[in-house]
Amino acid sequence: MAIPDALANEPRVSKRGVADGRTELEYELAWGRTQLKGLGYINNSQRGVWSIVKTVDPNASPLTISSISTQVQAIPNDDWRAELNTILTEVISPSAFERLIQRILRETGFVQVEVTGRTNDGGIDGKGIAKINGMLSFYVVFQAKRYKGSVSSAQVRDFRGAMVGRADKGLLITTGYFTREAIKEAVREGAPAIDLVDGEKLIEKLKSLSLGVNTELIESVSLDKSWFESL
Repeated sequence: MAIPDALANEPRVSKRGVADGRTELEYELAWGRTQLKGLGYINNSQRGVWSIVKTVDPNASPLTISSISTQVQAIPNDDWRAELNTILTEVISPSAFERLIQRILRETGFVQVEVTGRTNDGGIDGKGIAKINGMLSFYVVFQAKRYKGSVSSAQVRDFRGAMVGRADKGLLITTGYFTREAIKEAVREGAPAIDLVDGEKLIEKLKSLSLGVNTELIESVSLDKSWFESL
């Protein structure tokens, strides 16, 4: 779409003046996908995977904000995301944030996860071993950045320089977001690949693991009258 970098990287700020780790573009795209999913045009089988369910009838009336709002339920309140981002970036200490990353890695199957926390270590905050299907192992070093803004390509290169010769993989985690150049740098051909976890993914992981985030499910009960009639 040839969107200028300055516009694509503009951080989103909520009405309460709190950044939630996403860019304004990412927020608008997510809102659009939610609306299209509610209308039945697209669906997602899992996080980050979307597919077209049906095409738009060219003879149909154009979609408007008012027509969409009558067909789709209100988007869930995302205030908890902004509040959690504030906790991660302003409330807990840097050492506590590193321990949180350690806990997340352990919960997702890593073993021997350690927080190094040493100075002059090239920005490496910890290390661990990723187990794949109980058969393969990869030595991983990670860096945890408590950022409100963006992580640049230069910071990705610095982290790669620190990890070369010390691990099979690198994991860079931030409460902010990565610029497009940083994302390209992480998977640059000929260089060791680095996996990136931005603020939005980090918050979703905390939610899925129920680490400091409690999800309440409302029970919905309905009667199947035809079942009784078949007795």
